[in-house]
Amino acid sequence: MTLSVDLPAGTVQLPSAWSPVTGRGTVVIAHGAGAGMGHPFLVGFADALNDLGFSTLRFEFAYRAMGRRMQGPAPHAIAAWRAAVAHARALAPGDRIWACGKSYGGRMASMAVAEGLETDGLIYLGYPLHAPGKPEKPRAEHLPAVAVPQLFIEGTTDPFVQPREQLEDVITGCQDARIVWIENANHSFEIRGNKREASVIGASLAPLVAEFLV
Repeated sequence: MTLSVDLPAGTVQLPSAWSPVTGRGTVVIAHGAGAGMGHPFLVGFADALNDLGFSTLRFEFAYRAMGRRMQGPAPHAIAAWRAAVAHARALAPGDRIWACGKSYGGRMASMAVAEGLETDGLIYLGYPLHAPGKPEKPRAEHLPAVAVPQLFIEGTTDPFVQPREQLEDVITGCQDARIVWIENANHSFEIRGNKREASVIGASLAPLVAEFLV
């Protein structure tokens, strides 16, 4: 299945994966900068959400659909988010729709919502507050403009949110946001001394998200 996004260079077809489940609503899921929608982490996460009664729509950003490694301009990713949410609404009329992203995918979702994209909430799987080692350059100026509920799921050893108090301070300035810290987890939610497959790690986060979506 593909969905279309209109970019300045023309229309791009974005690969997507739709898993419908009747009941609790739809979660639209975007990948991080370094891996696509088929990464086992996201597949395991989506499958677990399906088991919990939520439909899921995973999609690729345009840069990956075009075979590129670099993410390109943020407006292109925001346009992809708009297209994906519109596609989800067409597939599941009347459903509540949440936007969820791993790292880069979540940050792009937050920017889209801050600019007016309508969703019922946002879920971040490892929000990249800043580049590792550069807390002086946070990527948070738009977050207070997000009116819908936001859930940040973060690892306590993730270098993208160190020091962790910085993200906690950002949250206090948001309209409706909360954090769930995963003790000793890194940016991929791996925990030293607890070897698990990526699909299992992704699936382990689904109950936290389902609790937020109730």
